[in-house]
Amino acid sequence: MSDADGAWVSLFSGGKDSSWALYRALETGRDVRRLVTVHPTDDSYMYHVPATDLASLAAESIGIDLVDVEPDDLAAPSATDSSAQGDDELEPLEAALEALTGDLEGGIAGVTAGAVESEYQTSRIQGMCDRLDCELFAPLWQEDPRSLADAMLDAGFEIVIVQVAAHGLDESWLGRTLDHETLAELEGLNEEYGVHVLGEGGEFETLVVDGPHMDRRIELESETVWEGTRGRLRITDARLE
Repeated sequence: MSDADGAWVSLFSGGKDSSWALYRALETGRDVRRLVTVHPTDDSYMYHVPATDLASLAAESIGIDLVDVEPDDLAAPSATDSSAQGDDELEPLEAALEALTGDLEGGIAGVTAGAVESEYQTSRIQGMCDRLDCELFAPLWQEDPRSLADAMLDAGFEIVIVQVAAHGLDESWLGRTLDHETLAELEGLNEEYGVHVLGEGGEFETLVVDGPHMDRRIELESETVWEGTRGRLRITDARLE
């Protein structure tokens, strides 16, 4: 680690993977001074999409200042070229981090990311860190998905499923809390349909509403929106308890 040379910044959506990367960074003594949340407007190759507006509540509970990268900052998608779209989506994030380098004493020592298996995502973030001359901390990278999920639950994470988009995940999954029983069901769906246990392929998205790194739990009120084969929670109210 090079904490003495600067601050750490966590790429943060409020979902379980980025929250776990942040938690592990704090647990291992990294000096995380900013969370950065990108707010995509639609399906994204690079970022967690649903409920990112709740990241500010999570940041308040965690006690670390949040930097937002808004939709207007994002480049328009590059037609059907996923590689170019990923590069386009990275540009405003990199610009935000470059700006933070001047704001944080000592600059940026490193960036945390919650990627598990996505070479597409991780290679771009690693390249960005190389250009920014800082470290990348990706504690979930290529770890066993079930072991990671168990570790999150054992640490005290309360994780709510806020979006589903895969065979085997119907409307009843929306709003469910991830627990060991749910994980066993997901392992069955992995065998039957190939659903990733952590939803790495976009099969489902989550929000961490409580955890050991948070002072106050996020209380949600919501309704389900189902669109035939996929759906999401529409959050009607959210507040810190």
